[in-house]
Amino acid sequence: MFGLNQRGVNVYAKVGLETGVVAASPNKLIVMLYEGAISACYSAITYMQKEDIPNKGAMLSKAISIIESGLRLSLDKKVGGEIAESLDALYAYMSKRLMMANIHNKPELVHEVIKLLLDLKTAWETIASSPVVSAEVANIIPNQVAATINRNVAQYAKV
Repeated sequence: MFGLNQRGVNVYAKVGLETGVVAASPNKLIVMLYEGAISACYSAITYMQKEDIPNKGAMLSKAISIIESGLRLSLDKKVGGEIAESLDALYAYMSKRLMMANIHNKPELVHEVIKLLLDLKTAWETIASSPVVSAEVANIIPNQVAATINRNVAQYAKV
């Protein structure tokens, strides 16, 4: 009987998530992707500590999949220009670090990626929550995101 209730809760949670996705703006969808990758990374660290290799690998694979298939593939390099190119390089770097974390069982590499994801998520949340009232403001917000991206690229691309 407990299994039936748990299944019902899972279905309810899935419907809530799907409803949130359908109703979300493009910026909110990006934030949701960051949240999913961050959550998977935290789970991977927990599994690393428990020495649960299959689940650690599954969570790191999930995070990489979100970064590669969600965030990286959504980049429009023609429209996004230099910002999109920098994000692409940063996403590639994050995926590489997560693969290395999986191979060498190094939670510090996952923490590094979490920090990057949190920085970018914060920048996108700023965009999502800021009502654009003029062309001047519309130009400022992308510059905030660009500054975050460029700071992270400069800091981590050297590694």
